Amino acid sequence: MNDLSKPKPQSKRRRPKGGPKDQASLDLALIGNCSFAGLLNRQARIVWSCVPRFDGDPVFCDLLAGGADREAGFFEIELQGLARAEQSYRRNSAVVDTRLYDGNGGAIEITDFAPRFKLFGRPFRPTMLVRQIRPISGTPCIRIRLRPAHGYGAGQPSTTRGSNHIRYVMPDLTLRLTTDAPVAYVLEEVPFVLEWPLTLILGPDESLTQPVAETGREFCEKTDEYWREWCRYLSLPFEWQEAVIRAAITLKLSNFEESGAMIAAMTTSIPEAPDSGRNWDYRYCWLRDSYFMVHALNRLGVTRTMEGFLGYIINIVAGAPDGYLQPMYGITLENKLPEREVETLPGYRGMGPVRVGNDAYTQVQNDGYGNVVLACTQSFFDHRVTRMGDANLFRLLERLGEQAVARWDQPDSGLWELRKRQTVHTFSSVMCWAACDRLARIAAQLRLDDRRSYWSAHAARVRDGILTQAWNSKLDSLTSSFGGKDVDASLLQLPELGFIAPDDPRFTGTFALIEKELRRSDYIFRYAAPDDHGTPETAFNICTFWYIDALALMGRIDEARELFENMLGRRNHLGLLSEDLDPHNNELWGNFPQTYSMVGLINSAMRLSKPWEEAL
Repeated sequence: MNDLSKPKPQSKRRRPKGGPKDQASLDLALIGNCSFAGLLNRQARIVWSCVPRFDGDPVFCDLLAGGADREAGFFEIELQGLARAEQSYRRNSAVVDTRLYDGNGGAIEITDFAPRFKLFGRPFRPTMLVRQIRPISGTPCIRIRLRPAHGYGAGQPSTTRGSNHIRYVMPDLTLRLTTDAPVAYVLEEVPFVLEWPLTLILGPDESLTQPVAETGREFCEKTDEYWREWCRYLSLPFEWQEAVIRAAITLKLSNFEESGAMIAAMTTSIPEAPDSGRNWDYRYCWLRDSYFMVHALNRLGVTRTMEGFLGYIINIVAGAPDGYLQPMYGITLENKLPEREVETLPGYRGMGPVRVGNDAYTQVQNDGYGNVVLACTQSFFDHRVTRMGDANLFRLLERLGEQAVARWDQPDSGLWELRKRQTVHTFSSVMCWAACDRLARIAAQLRLDDRRSYWSAHAARVRDGILTQAWNSKLDSLTSSFGGKDVDASLLQLPELGFIAPDDPRFTGTFALIEKELRRSDYIFRYAAPDDHGTPETAFNICTFWYIDALALMGRIDEARELFENMLGRRNHLGLLSEDLDPHNNELWGNFPQTYSMVGLINSAMRLSKPWEEAL
């Protein structure tokens, strides 16, 4: 190997907000293999990837570097004289193809993926990115720029080189790029004419056992085949199948398969609205998502992933001896996720702060008990799972039920994680009711009549209390908190949860007030009242899907379908959604891709689609 060399220093200039057209956006592609992931922009520049797992230090962090004039952590195949770009996923796959065209007839295709396939009877999912580059036409001139970072953009690695590889040495990690491109051109970022296909494999500091081009070709074929085979077994609606398949693949890519966890999003600190300060780290697992995630996975027939996620949840329950649940956990069951601000990255479009960790784990959120019991209920009734729920699991869940009984009328931070005030949130109370209600159903399934009676009595008492204390007769509506005067979008879920019928006057009154107060254009805000950061400015995508589902339950199918089609049009160019949306210009905001949003899409499509029997 040659002597150590240092990468060229990176510019630290920041672009002003509202800068040129190439500013950061959420027009991103997701690649991954259920171990780690990466995000690519339209030009196939890898702008985000945490290694060795979703919540790790981002080796590529350019997404939060502030803009094109301030680069930090990226991997780019730059076509000189770029005129336009095209990008698409391969059909039913997580492999991305990007075509770049210059102004003189030159063009290249870049294929990106993270290997995933069966090897020796087990999933093969190395921490490895594979990039294949081939000339399409003309005499394209490219420049390969690979600039990993560490410490959230604070430092760059040292490098050593061999005849066909470069080692990037960082304090806690060494990556190796193995390539048949000229190594010197990569190190010095020299432009050169692409005359034949090239392969770049970035991964563990290990030698390949066969030629790099052959490895890349084999891994690509097997990965593409894996995803196409995986999609063959999905249960799909008749309509909107491409959208549902893309959402399903996105959910699977958000699954940390080793533990079964499902993360909320791949990113941290993408603001919910411009300059809002609502910048949070979403690379963890929220219990509030568990029921809706299991529900969507069940509908899709993705039973292995569903069972893995249930195993993750059951581990959390088993580790809570008194039944107390915090709102969120790390992807390997970490129960402490202290929040800090990172000074070395300016943030998305310069809109900091960049946060690592999330102090929401310290909050009291009483909806978690119902979400977990609802999710685990699946295992008592679904004969497809390897290990069905039994009396032992029921006893564990009863501890959560006792917490729900004690907390249903107590203040908490609520579903929306208010940081500076607590109140008795109606949705949290309803989820406590759901815990009792489902425990009664489980007890009946297990033929434990005394426990069924016990939990049924608690469910009835809690429900009566909620309908009394959350009802505002002046507004003719249930409210977001006991004795309150406002509504929030979580109330749209009450019929879905079985708490109240969709034609009950108490719900129709609530629905009418939500339409009046929370609908903006074709979208739904989660609430309208000011919170810790002021008045919300963007719609919450999952809330719009909840509204669509409620419309359907109330028989307003045509309206629901129209709004659903509109939401499909709000996805980015590859069919992905973030957390939030600006109702004025339809721009996506918030962490990306948001699993909650993709779950909402799946559930609404399943509800609204014509039946196969009717359509064929």
